Amino acid sequence: MTTTLRKLNTYYIRTYGCQMNELDTEIMVGQLKARGLQACDDETKADLLIFNTCSIRDLAERKVMGKLGQLGNLGRIKNRRAVIGITGCMANAKKEGLFRKLPHVDFVLGTNNIGDLNHVLDEVVQTGRQLVMTDDEFSENLNYLQTHREDKVKAFVSIIRGCDKHCTYCVVPYTRGPEVSRPPESIIEECRHLVSQGYKEITLLGQNVNSYGKDKPEWTCLFHDLLYKLDQIPGLERVRYMTSHPIDISRELMEATRDLRTLCEFVHFPIQSGSDRILRKMHRIYKKEQYLEKVAMLKEIVPNVALGTDMIVGFPTETDEEFEETYKVMEDIEYAFAFLFAYSPRKGTPSMRWKDDIPEDVKNQRLQRLIGLQNEITAKQLADMLGQEVEVLVEKLNRSDRGHNILKSRTRCWRKVIFPGEPSMIGTLQRVKIHSFSNQTLIGELVQKNSLVLQH
Repeated sequence: MTTTLRKLNTYYIRTYGCQMNELDTEIMVGQLKARGLQACDDETKADLLIFNTCSIRDLAERKVMGKLGQLGNLGRIKNRRAVIGITGCMANAKKEGLFRKLPHVDFVLGTNNIGDLNHVLDEVVQTGRQLVMTDDEFSENLNYLQTHREDKVKAFVSIIRGCDKHCTYCVVPYTRGPEVSRPPESIIEECRHLVSQGYKEITLLGQNVNSYGKDKPEWTCLFHDLLYKLDQIPGLERVRYMTSHPIDISRELMEATRDLRTLCEFVHFPIQSGSDRILRKMHRIYKKEQYLEKVAMLKEIVPNVALGTDMIVGFPTETDEEFEETYKVMEDIEYAFAFLFAYSPRKGTPSMRWKDDIPEDVKNQRLQRLIGLQNEITAKQLADMLGQEVEVLVEKLNRSDRGHNILKSRTRCWRKVIFPGEPSMIGTLQRVKIHSFSNQTLIGELVQKNSLVLQH
């Protein structure tokens, strides 16, 4: 195979999984564009194919393996040979083992090595050898200002990588390594740069953003300190963050949610289970009572706060009674958003040593009950918003309907709102009066056109 056939002019990237993977893709695209490559929407014609993968659930891995298996004959079919790479959590979890199942793959690049993408591409193109780079710990070597984003209103910004919590069901500590905080000056610089480009909303990302700065006490900058610094950036309208661990949600963070102009009143507060025994088996390091005390404190400090959660049903040995405890927590707290999952074992996690003893039909029955409950809660909350005026950030054109433009926007509490308006409003704050809703989407009308339009 000559290097001429493997010259890289175009790239195709497919992203699986969470917002962290989406941001990693944006960072890699920035590197590829700086290298001179152009995006290609057709995977059969691109010179470089990258699959940025997820290992959180078995289904995500099977989708990737199936897709990559289909590409095995791509070179012979097209009489050409694309360079194929696997990045993301599967890369860290399976490493060189991926070459045994997928011999046509050229490189495996771990989550802690995306800054080495150009080096890896040079090696693969020049030598033709397969290459693996999967460091266990992240070392800061990324040019964040080079990141390429398609969205021009909202941006993800990485503040901490890795996780130290070691929940027994989770692969993240093994695929992304220990927690490593990013220097606050670097975060502030990137956020200022984004605002100068017209961005209005920034979502701070990390496996556990609440741990920010704890690994670097000499910085004297914990998560709430960082939020206060970002709040001073002129032109920045909204700050969000995900994901949180309840043990690290502090009173200072709650007070920042109340006091800061930019910080949105939405807190992802994942409990995972309502049973103390299951929480202990999950190694969540808190009890239900501790969790409920923090929720009560947050609601007292920020009365208009909206809460989100994650729930896993069918964890090994979960009884019907323990599931009912989870159901009761959801019923009592009335979350605004809930991400609900049936347990699936993941190789390399401590929970693999336990028998997956809850039948799939029981898991599905429990999951459907939670989904039904959350749908009822959501419908009640949306009905309560009818007639209210809300501030929204207009994100994009949702659709054109019979000559009318329908815009998509979100409230500070992350509710999706659509309303008729002009595309020129994209990237501005507007006030909308809610008159109806459909599923989980609020529908309204503009209150005062251009009343809160921001200058780009």
